[in-house]
Amino acid sequence: MTDIVIPDPGPGEVVVDIIACGVCHTDLTYRDGGINDDYPFLLGHEASGTVEAVGAGVVNVRPGDVVVLNWRAVCGQCRACKRGRPHLCFDTHNATQKMTLTDGTELSPALGIGAFAEKTLVHEGQCTTVDAAADPAVAGLLGCGLMAGIGAAINTGAVDRDDTVAVIGCGGVGDAAIAGAALVGAKTIIAVDLDDRKLARAREFGATHTVDASSCDVVAAIRDLTGGFGADVVIDAVGRPETWKQAFYARDLAGTVVLVGVPTPTMTLEMPLVDFFSRGGALKSSWYGDCLPERDFPTLISMYLQGRLPLDKFVSERIGLHDIEEAFDKMHAGEVLRSVVML
Repeated sequence: MTDIVIPDPGPGEVVVDIIACGVCHTDLTYRDGGINDDYPFLLGHEASGTVEAVGAGVVNVRPGDVVVLNWRAVCGQCRACKRGRPHLCFDTHNATQKMTLTDGTELSPALGIGAFAEKTLVHEGQCTTVDAAADPAVAGLLGCGLMAGIGAAINTGAVDRDDTVAVIGCGGVGDAAIAGAALVGAKTIIAVDLDDRKLARAREFGATHTVDASSCDVVAAIRDLTGGFGADVVIDAVGRPETWKQAFYARDLAGTVVLVGVPTPTMTLEMPLVDFFSRGGALKSSWYGDCLPERDFPTLISMYLQGRLPLDKFVSERIGLHDIEEAFDKMHAGEVLRSVVML
């Protein structure tokens, strides 16, 4: 635990009082050097809070607003934005000024946010105003993992009513994909994992069937549960060559594969090219659930408050800043979906 210095907000910048911040696997990847080596990092990015102060020119939020932070502050000017695809923005914004240690050492905020702290400095576009009635611990999780999973199903996979869906990997992102598929009315939702505890949790989010990948052929099992055809949409929430191949061969002809699990740079894939041609369909990667925060966050919060989306079930425990290392261990062991730091 240490003190940090938060500068007064400059043009387009906002200081946010953090209320809650989820402990995400990406934070662990930062800590272990899997992102880059721009130490020291200020971790934490699945956060909600209250706007404390705004800089010159800020128009989207004002002091007192309850916000969820996001790492896709779209620019409005890049080629994707100008073509009406802001969810693919190539030039997202972060705060210009740096937060520092008290000796002046500049900090690298995780995903441009850095919310394992009482306050943080972000770009105004990283703040999305949401209904203040939402539990802050729940709302903040939309800032990364929950949006990635829900969006992988609804935005990227375009799951629709009566579709058959399989989700490989039932951690936080996978369960969010299951919840998203259930929300839009998928008729069959198959959860695949190696862990019985995770498979049991998956049913709480809407899985109609489960497959224990440790004891059967995953592709055959998914086909058996879909009339022999395969699923319309298969979501790989693990991000390994083995699971991606399972997803590819477990989809129906002209079906869709969505990769939302993040592979490491050293992973490679070798497959017969003719299989790509002969099966048709779509192979997609989902970045942040292809979301547009200002569109998606308020809508999902509204559905949660109406009781239509069980986002509260993702909060496994509420902890303090001093508990983060233990939370990383619990995440590794599969004991929690999300530990949430309460400030």
